This record gives sequence, C-alpha cells and structure tokens, in this order.
Amino acid sequence: MITTLADALAKQGYDTLTPVQEAVTNPDLEGRDLLVSAQTGSGKTVGFGLAIGPTILAEDGTFGPATTPLALIIAPTRELALQVKRELSWLYAGAGVVMASTVGGMDMRDERRALDRGAHIVVATPGRLKDHILRGSLDLSAIRAIVLDEADEMLDLGFREDLEFILGEAPADRRTLMFSATVPPMIAKLAKSYQNDSYRVTTVTKESQHADITYRALQVANHDVDNAIINALRFYDAPNAIVFANTRAMVTRLTTRLANRGFATVALSGELSQQERSHALQAMRDGRARVCVATDVAARGIDLPNLELVIHAELPTNAEILLHRSGRTGRAGRKGISAMIVPPKMKRRAQNLLKWGKLDAEWAFPPNADDILKADEDRLMNDPVWTEDFTDIETAFATRLLEQHDAKQIAAAYLRLYQNRQSAPEHLSEVVDMPDRHEKPKREKAAFGPSKWFSVDVGREGKAEARWLLPMICKAGGITKNEIGAIRIQPNETFVEISEPAVAGFLRTIGSDMSLENQATLKALDGAPQISERRGPRPDKREYNPREDRGPRPPREDRGPRKPRDTSPPPPSRQDDIPAIIPGAADDPKPRKPRHAKAEKRDHDGAVTSKRGFDKPKGDKPYKGKSDGKPYKGKSDDKPRSDDKPFKGKPGGKSFSKGKPAGKPGGKPRASASDTSKRFTPPGGKPSGRKGPNKGGNAAPRRK
Repeated sequence: MITTLADALAKQGYDTLTPVQEAVTNPDLEGRDLLVSAQTGSGKTVGFGLAIGPTILAEDGTFGPATTPLALIIAPTRELALQVKRELSWLYAGAGVVMASTVGGMDMRDERRALDRGAHIVVATPGRLKDHILRGSLDLSAIRAIVLDEADEMLDLGFREDLEFILGEAPADRRTLMFSATVPPMIAKLAKSYQNDSYRVTTVTKESQHADITYRALQVANHDVDNAIINALRFYDAPNAIVFANTRAMVTRLTTRLANRGFATVALSGELSQQERSHALQAMRDGRARVCVATDVAARGIDLPNLELVIHAELPTNAEILLHRSGRTGRAGRKGISAMIVPPKMKRRAQNLLKWGKLDAEWAFPPNADDILKADEDRLMNDPVWTEDFTDIETAFATRLLEQHDAKQIAAAYLRLYQNRQSAPEHLSEVVDMPDRHEKPKREKAAFGPSKWFSVDVGREGKAEARWLLPMICKAGGITKNEIGAIRIQPNETFVEISEPAVAGFLRTIGSDMSLENQATLKALDGAPQISERRGPRPDKREYNPREDRGPRPPREDRGPRKPRDTSPPPPSRQDDIPAIIPGAADDPKPRKPRHAKAEKRDHDGAVTSKRGFDKPKGDKPYKGKSDGKPYKGKSDDKPRSDDKPFKGKPGGKSFSKGKPAGKPGGKPRASASDTSKRFTPPGGKPSGRKGPNKGGNAAPRRK
C-alpha cells in the first residue's frame, strides 16, 4: 500500500481493512476496471479511495500541482457527495490533495472558480457535473479514473442519460470503477458498455443478514404510531437516531411533534435547500441534535458517527430501501438497531419486506412507560459518573446536602431530576391483532342436534328452490327457520331436516293429509336419506319442453300455400289530407307577387321614408305595403285607433299564454314567445339584431 495512504489510515485508527477494502486493493487488480457489490456500511468509500490511489498518485505517493482533474467521483445525492469529499480529504491529506465538488443546490459560480484554480479530485452529482461539462468549465481530458458510487441508485433516480454523456466525454483509456450494493441487469449492461475487461468483486453474503444490525418489528395500534416512536426513542436513548418517513409532509409533522416533546430534532428532505440539509447533518455530528427525521434522501451513504437507532415510521416500498435505510446504523463494526413500526394494517407488508430481504426480525411490542422508567434507572446506575473523581467544590456541596437531607431523599430527588430532563413516556393502547386475510379461521358450524327427515315430492326438475321451499314449509307447519336444518334438493324430490322437538307440533299443524301449497305433498322418512352429493348443471329452460314432445315440424306443403304479399298502398295519413300550397303554383289561392329588388322604409302610417337597395326592374311599382292598403297594426301608437283593437302583447293587455298578465303594472312587460311585435320587420324595414357584412337593411333581400 502507498505510504501516504497507509499513514492516513493509521492516523484515523484503522487497524484492519474490511473485506471489500482488501478485495479492491489486491495488487493483481491494479489498473483494471472493477464492478464491486458490497453490503452497505462496509467501507466502500475508503475502498475505492485506496483502489484509485496507484492510478492518480505519483511514484512517491503525492500529487503534483493542481491543474485539470485526475479523478472523478460521481454520487447520486448531495449529502453522499459531500460525505465522500470529507472521507477522501483525510485519506489523501498527506499526498497534498486539492478537492473540488460540484453538486446541485450550491452556487455554480463558486464551483467554477474552484475548478479554474485547479483540483486533483472532483466529487459531483450527475446533473450538475453535466452542466459544467456543457458550459466548458470542466476539462475531462486528463481524467485517469472515474468512480460511480451507488450506481444502482443513480439509475433508479433517472441519471442514466447523464451518466452515459459523462462517460462518453471522458478519455477512453481511463479506469472505471462501479460500486453498488446490488448489481441489477441495468448496472451490468452499463458496465459492459463503458468498462474494459472489468473484474467482478462480490463481498455480499446472501445467506445471512448484517451481523451488526438487529431488526425488530414493533406492533402497535393504528392510532399509536407517533407514541410508539416517542417510546422507542426514550427506551433506547441512542446518541443519534434517524426516523424515516415516506413523504415530506410526514417529515414535517413528525419533526414538529418530536420537537414539542423535547427531542433535539432536525429534518432532512428534498424540499430543503442544500445549505439547510448540510446544517442538519452537521448538527447531528456535533451533538446539537440527536434525532433526524428524513425521507429516503438520507437512505444512501449517510454516515453519522454515533447512529445506533433507525426507526421506520412508515414502511418502505421495497426490501432494497429497507436494507439501505437500516444500513445507516451498524457501520464500521458498530452495533445498531433497526425498528419497524407495524400497525395491524401493515403487518402483512412488513412480513413480505422481511421475507424479500431475507431478514429475521424480532416481533415484539413497543416499550411501555414502566419499561422506559426501568431503563432510566438502569442507565443511571451504570453511568460512568459514579467512578469518576469529584472536585473539592462538588464534594463540599455534597457534604452540605447530607447535612440538610437524608441520603435516601437525595437519591430520590436526583432520580426525579434526571427523569424530568427527558420526555415523559406515552401510554400505548392494547394491540388487537387483525387476522390475516390469507389465513382466516374457518367457522365451525354448531351441531343441529337430533332431527327427523321429511320428503317433498318436488325436486330440481320441478324448479324447486330453497328460497321458496323454506317459507312454504314454515308457514304450513307453524315453525321458524331455526327449526329447519338442511334442505337437499334432488332431481325429483327434496329432503328437509326438521328439529326433533318441533316435529310433534309440525305434524299437528300441517294435518293428516300432509299437503303443502302448490299441490306439494310431504312424507315422513324413517331415517336419514341417501343424498347424492353430485349435482350437475341446471338444465336449460328449453329442456323442460323439448322439441320432441311437440312433434316434428310439418313440411311446407302440409301447412298450405303462403299468403300473397299485400302490395296495396298504405292508408293515407292525416298529413295527406292537408293540401300543399306551393308559391307560384296554379292552384295557389294567393299567388305571391315578385319580390322587389329595391327596398323601402315606411313609417307607421305607411308613408315612404327612405329608399335603398338595388335598382328595381322596369315596369314595377314601389311596394305599397299590404294588399288591403291598411297600415300595419303591430306597432300601434300610444292610443289605439277607433277601428283597431289594442294589441294584446303590450302592457295592460293579456299575453297569449294561459291568459296571465304580461307584466306588472308600470313595469317592464314580461317576454312572451307568442309576442312577435318586437321581432317582425315589415318589408323594406330595417331588421334588428342582424349586423355585419351582407346583413341588415343595407343588404339585398335574402332569396329562398
């Protein structure tokens, strides 16, 4: 191993390498492309940092001046990219590395200035990296190694086209290392396209789950999910814990709830800016926050130093996400707990997730208040403070306490003060386990008891059905359906089971003739009948009256000749009695006059007020109004003429519909469908409501 890298590992406290780190640093694989699959939390970041060392470092294990980048690390999320940058910074610190990052959510101008100054290793997310390449701010001509971290996650997030563009822009002789927890077909296809003679490294053990993670499924009532999360946080009292939710709204609600209960809580979701997300993770690392409520954006690659508890407030959508969520704990040899909150409606889903992930979980109930208080006492008794040395000031204060109070009273007061600094435990309801819909217990029918069988002389051939046989027998025998057991319908008879205590009253009520409705007859049997369990399909309705019973159909000649078809015309309808009046016909009683080409406008008295239109033909006289010479009465004056009747559509008269008044006195008259005074336009007048080209009084008369 290169000296500068070995010194960095020793300074960081690495005694031995993990299996994946040993595999990728094998001297036989130096310079080759690698496709690595390893469990989450197995040290892949340090692993590919060691793997690319011989490719990008000089012989003395150091870097030269920082100009164009030598290595490119691509990660799916911003948090993972910044974490990789921190890990490689201490690993290559002795080699004089200059790091740069290009991730979404950060100022692109700052990133461009950092790239212009020069860098040895660039850590980036796919989208922002592609932008820099297109803008010309990143030169890939000197790239010697490209690492795709969490390659399967990048493909799931839709970065396939971006990755293909980036790999296509890089030099063809570079090394390409792909690290992923799983290797689906898409990853294998990508590796085949952009790697040269790659070597497959697999350290995932499919036979057993992560040995450092304990899985627990906590069954709770549907309304106690939040209370179970609070009790789990209080009971385990982990230095750092992550609570995973599926939606941003759930993250916001849980963050508010836990903060109100006294937990130092931060949120981590996609709706936050990159600065807010970075501050949240830094608060977890510094100890200012102990609980992080996050979506699956934190399920990949996030490494918190003292993360001992992962709580799944909402179950993930598949087993792979469950493994990545749980992999935030139990890292680098540390122990961790992955607790799933399982309400009754989610029990089947939790079982499937564990089955698909090949995980064994302890099924239990969340800790209650007594369990939490007892855990507080145990933590207090085992606290290292009892073995530490105390200062003179602390000893003097303890002496004053003993002078004023009893030792037992001081200990009880100290316990109360300790518990008051913590959130009070929640009371949980009893869990009512819902039966599995795939394993519903069969209901056992109660025994009917001693009975007697009867026979009814109607069966399936007589269209017998239990829905009308049951009420008929109950009505005839004066019993209820509770006294009737089985009804077995056979082809020609039906067997009925009647309770033995009710038989005497049944026979007395039904009479000696044993007759029922519809001329059916009842007969008592000596014992249980021989009932055939085989039942064929119900015969078709046509089978009750087959064609053979009606005899063969007679031939055509025996049925006589066909009746001749009636070719007489149909009888005339009422419309045929009404003579059609065609304008211009000889039999027209009132032949129409030819339409004039020139229109005239007249006043109410019939006088011509204007002439417009086309020139009239020679020999025609101006239009004089109606044939009788009387003026039009539709638009009458304020006072009716002596020889005219008042127009009924005006106010004061009656409308033509149902004899009702046309409107209120003094008000606007109500519109009537029969009132055409406002719509009728006399010949030569100017019609209203028709405007525009070739419309209105200025246009030629419309011909029909």
